[in-house]
Amino acid sequence: MNEHYVNLINCLKSYGSVAVAFSGGVDSTLLLKAAHDALGANAVAVTAAIEAVPERELEAAKAFCAALGVRHIIVQPDVMRLPGFYTNPPDRCYHCKKQIFSALSEAARASGAAVVAEGSNLDDEGDYRPGLRAIAELDVKSPLREAGLTKAMIRALSRELGLDTWDKPSCACLASRFAYGERITQEGLRRVDAAEAFLHDLGFRQVRVRVHGELARVEAEPGDILRLAAPEMRAQLGAKLRALGFAYVTLDLQGYRTGSMNETLTKENE
Repeated sequence: MNEHYVNLINCLKSYGSVAVAFSGGVDSTLLLKAAHDALGANAVAVTAAIEAVPERELEAAKAFCAALGVRHIIVQPDVMRLPGFYTNPPDRCYHCKKQIFSALSEAARASGAAVVAEGSNLDDEGDYRPGLRAIAELDVKSPLREAGLTKAMIRALSRELGLDTWDKPSCACLASRFAYGERITQEGLRRVDAAEAFLHDLGFRQVRVRVHGELARVEAEPGDILRLAAPEMRAQLGAKLRALGFAYVTLDLQGYRTGSMNETLTKENE
């Protein structure tokens, strides 16, 4: 067995019982699989169903838990009422994570789990992630980081274990699509979700539709930029996004990258 996976299993066994904060993404899927291998019925999955999570992601999470045979608890914290969320300050993620993980921790205690664990990895320490502060304050464990796993290692392990998510594109919270200070509404979240779903249906795997007022800034993998810029595709995309309510549609020539909304914060601090 892979040495890093053994370390992860041993870490999880030390908890005795665990509730895994499960989104259905690459990281939390590996973590839940390892928790199930390590603790069996003493591992449960807890998922927050909020407006900023695409419905397709929630359904995929439900399906995975059912297939693995893991008890799945779904909570619905109302983050839309949090001023620290909907006004979208730079530390939005802190306020959102604090409420979500408070709800997950309460559900975990009710289920009898001794520990709540989440799926951040070593690479997450390199970007601006105020949500990690909330996780630390609530004493939520991060076994993937404790086991020294990077994103690339997690994908490789997932592939070895036969997890379909090994090459799944990253799918961050939809709130991350809005420029800081841009008010987050249910309508805005639905608009972004519909725009990205449209691009996925066209065959683009890794895309983001970033919102700057009435302008939509589309990020795609560098290899897909020319396809997106082709006249027919450009016309389809422009028509769809305008129908969703955007006045302007732009294509970001730098391509997809994580944390692109944080680039302005970096410049301000230089």
